[in-house]
Amino acid sequence: MKETLSTISKRTGVSISTISRILSGKAEKYRISSSTVSLIKAEAKRCGYQPLHVEKNLRSGRIKTIGLLVPSLRNPFFAEIASIVISEAGKKNYTTIVLDTMEDVNVLKKEISTLVDKKVDGIIVVPCGEDSTLLEQVNRNIFPVVLVDRYYENCDLCFMTTNNFQGGINAVNHLLLHGHKKIACIQGVPESMPNIERVSGYKKAMTEAGYNDYIVVTGNEFTIRNGYLSTKLLLRDKDQFSAIFALSNTIMLGALKAVREAGLRVPEDISIISFDDYYYMDFMEPPITRICQPTDEMCNMAVRVLFEKIEKKRDGVTQIRFSPTLKEGKSVYYLK
Repeated sequence: MKETLSTISKRTGVSISTISRILSGKAEKYRISSSTVSLIKAEAKRCGYQPLHVEKNLRSGRIKTIGLLVPSLRNPFFAEIASIVISEAGKKNYTTIVLDTMEDVNVLKKEISTLVDKKVDGIIVVPCGEDSTLLEQVNRNIFPVVLVDRYYENCDLCFMTTNNFQGGINAVNHLLLHGHKKIACIQGVPESMPNIERVSGYKKAMTEAGYNDYIVVTGNEFTIRNGYLSTKLLLRDKDQFSAIFALSNTIMLGALKAVREAGLRVPEDISIISFDDYYYMDFMEPPITRICQPTDEMCNMAVRVLFEKIEKKRDGVTQIRFSPTLKEGKSVYYLK
């Protein structure tokens, strides 16, 4: 059993607050008798007591905690972000409070208020909505804020993101090199910067190749349901496209389901390329070609920058775009 102040208190009959004062070197200040000091120190040594970081922080008046806000923990991409941030913060003995904003600005505002009340040391946010005002105010006046994956244009917040514009170009160019001219793009949350930039990359690559007939399906979520329903709509006129660019792994899964339900094959009838990288994509039939985000690097850097702010080691605004890479599977067919 892990030794705590409580277990020592039960054995010795000395209050937790008195034990805490003795072990933090404040016995003289609180005029604790020498016999009680000797008793507690001897017991702590005997049982091999190691102070928990929470107890240390309580004695110092600080709870070492950060907040993490993501749009949907049901989305594997945001769940992965949470896992990495929790792990990296834990290396500094910080606890992470993870909150799901459900892609709702009003929920985001309430959860920020909750984290302010809990006196966290800083927050990492995958934001939703288009207005950065609240987060900028919090960053200036309360505690540091670092954005990851998504960000706002023309804001003074630190952010770590992927070069989604280049990722969109890379995806479309890969399809073009395989002979595809009619490429449908199924988007996610329209106002999010990753979505905006991926669609812009799609359009630029198509335009530069001389194809101006864009097929952008207006979705509103990075979800399987959106991919499924959007593909159902596309398949009403299958001849209008030969390939799908899914703007997330979840959209890709929905698109794949709809294609198969229509009795069509991937990639022979319809090719698919996706954004995001997960190991399961290599085990799908067929393995999925995708644009990979350096999620580990993004999240590690976000945590690093946040702690630079918390520890007041660095001022200024750090904004970094990481380069995406293309991982080729077998979901893109070569059209002759």
